[in-house]
Amino acid sequence: MTQRFLTDSFMTTTALQELAQSLHNCQRCKLAKLGRSQVVFGVGNPQASIMFVGEAPGKNEDLKGEPFVGSAGKLLNDLLASAGLSRDQIYIANVIKCRPPNNRDPEQDEVETCKPFLLQQIQLIRPKLVCSLGNWATQTLLERKVGITKVKAQAFYLKDFVLFPLFHPAVALHQGNMLPTLKEDFKKLKEFLDKNTKPAEPTASTPAAAPTLQIESPKPSQMDLF
Repeated sequence: MTQRFLTDSFMTTTALQELAQSLHNCQRCKLAKLGRSQVVFGVGNPQASIMFVGEAPGKNEDLKGEPFVGSAGKLLNDLLASAGLSRDQIYIANVIKCRPPNNRDPEQDEVETCKPFLLQQIQLIRPKLVCSLGNWATQTLLERKVGITKVKAQAFYLKDFVLFPLFHPAVALHQGNMLPTLKEDFKKLKEFLDKNTKPAEPTASTPAAAPTLQIESPKPSQMDLF
């Protein structure tokens, strides 16, 4: 079992590295010529059961080449801890891999260009739960226009994974009164995880033990989003 895990982990890591390399100097959309420093691919545990998806890199992420390393990243770390999670247990990526100028919203053509690479990341990692952070990530993965306020902190059972939308941590940095709401939503995430998680069995040969989610498919009537 351990050997199979190591083999799967190696293959997933290699495939992710190859995908990242193929995007290293991506010129597929106009963001390549609008001041980005580098492509911000994603980071984390390639065997993660839980994946977080944000919108796009900001200034700090663009400079370091990793998602969520600025102020929003520090807040995300605290929120993860409140849900019993840590960075080494999850994988984090963005819908858009390059920083939009002045941190503006992504434009639809940029989303459509980058979306296939996010879907490839999800396909390779095979998370059981994907937490979308903010409107852009949520709408991209739900494939419908809906405000984050309407769908946040709820589980949506999609074909290959469960989607759990959350506010983007940056919202609490810009609007301090939103922090209690964000904390409450991560509390709901923890309740969902506690209900659907089998404790990991740590071994000397595996990476940080990621929680193993066992999520039962809902009845057909529960599949409707609205």
